Amino acid sequence: MSIKAEYQTESYVKKIAEITSRSAVECRFSFGDGVSEVLAVSPQISPAGCEVSSGRVNYGGRLVCTAVYSDVNGNLSRAQKGAEFTHFADDDRLAPAQTAFSRLSCEKVTVRRDGSSFLVTAVVCAVIDVYGSAERTYLSSAEGAVCRFEPLKFLSAVTFSGESEVEDEFEAAGVEDILTHDVKTLVTDCRCGGGEVRVNGEIYLSLLAVRGSEPVALDRVIPFSAEILCDDAVLPRRAQCFAQLKEATVSAQVNEERGRCAISFNAQLTFCGCFFDEHETSAATDAFRKGGEAVVSLNEESALACDDVRVYSERVGGPCSVKAKIDYNCAFKVAISPRAECTYSADTGMLEGAVSSVLIYSRDGELHSTEVALPFSVKLAGTEGSFSSVDVAVNNISVRQRAEGECEAEAALKITAAVCVQKTCSYVAEISDGADDERQPPAITVLVPSAGETLWSAAKRLKLSPEEVAEACGGTSFPLSGEERIVIYRPKK
Repeated sequence: MSIKAEYQTESYVKKIAEITSRSAVECRFSFGDGVSEVLAVSPQISPAGCEVSSGRVNYGGRLVCTAVYSDVNGNLSRAQKGAEFTHFADDDRLAPAQTAFSRLSCEKVTVRRDGSSFLVTAVVCAVIDVYGSAERTYLSSAEGAVCRFEPLKFLSAVTFSGESEVEDEFEAAGVEDILTHDVKTLVTDCRCGGGEVRVNGEIYLSLLAVRGSEPVALDRVIPFSAEILCDDAVLPRRAQCFAQLKEATVSAQVNEERGRCAISFNAQLTFCGCFFDEHETSAATDAFRKGGEAVVSLNEESALACDDVRVYSERVGGPCSVKAKIDYNCAFKVAISPRAECTYSADTGMLEGAVSSVLIYSRDGELHSTEVALPFSVKLAGTEGSFSSVDVAVNNISVRQRAEGECEAEAALKITAAVCVQKTCSYVAEISDGADDERQPPAITVLVPSAGETLWSAAKRLKLSPEEVAEACGGTSFPLSGEERIVIYRPKK
């Protein structure tokens, strides 16, 4: 008997691609005479759109670099330059109707003298998530075939985006000026429900200030929360969200009589993220044909759904590497612009990497700077075997000489791990006739099962319906232990 199949088709949204792209952005500073060294550069990157075309995604942003230098009188000064940039990444899977989110970060900043000016080059890394519509077709019925129907949970990605503003005011004693600021955002929780996505997180603000003509570092942790409207965020579930800095300003008002400095911080944050909507339906997960072979095509869908966001606080310390030659003639002033570069192993649960910062020190009355790197290794309990997106913020970093030419550092880490669960489902996408059986089945068939044999697998091997096999087994429970024997008697027709 030939197979007459019927199918069900529905549309859904899935993650098409995750693309990583890098580009170099340059800013040129002209300070005039008397500047021999740029002590530190603080980059601030803001996203400015991401569009998908045929086979290409175009993204852009703005880079604002704040350079700190020492003038001819030994005073610390700053200068600021900005540059807008656009770049692209190619991928054959991309199409115009798709949605893309870009997450921008600065991987590295280099400064070199170019004639009478200084050229700052920033390596901008973009991680681009692309989502698009797709269709799934699954077998709903098949006359002439034996099908196994099971309840399946089909997933469809739901993307969301939004903006929010964060303000904070605090005081610092004896601060005369604010030179630079570095901002790092962490999302500590993201939940759906009631038609909105609620995002909670923290901003790690690191300031380079001047107190008594000396550079000092000020660290501040600023909590934030935001509600993003999303019509599909009805049921309570977790979502994965990323927060980026769109714009940040720091202003200071010095009260000389009180010896205090009032600092105001304002930030515009932009959010993008995804969660998965699921619906349950009955679909065929396997099928076969009694009187011959059947050609069965299976489709498997897989998605990483956020299940939890875990937050860790760690203090790391130990020997660190210094690029410049350091001895007891050097007086350490301050370590600024801390950031962490690390990798996470889902097999071991270990987070390994290094905390880098810029150390400002003086030698023979002149200010200099060098890069310091502190290696670390942290065990993230409870994430073994999970797929996790890990982000790290650094604050309260300090560097000192433990012996001449040898340095050690300490820093506080705040770690967020978005623990994701791999959800998969497999279903019959197509079935058709194969070769017919030319021989008649024997009058008696004895099946020697293996341990763990299920009713469906036994029926598929015998090419009988599960009901017929269950009747022949006389109440034998499945799965089998492997010591049973299944005997099928076929009456003569």
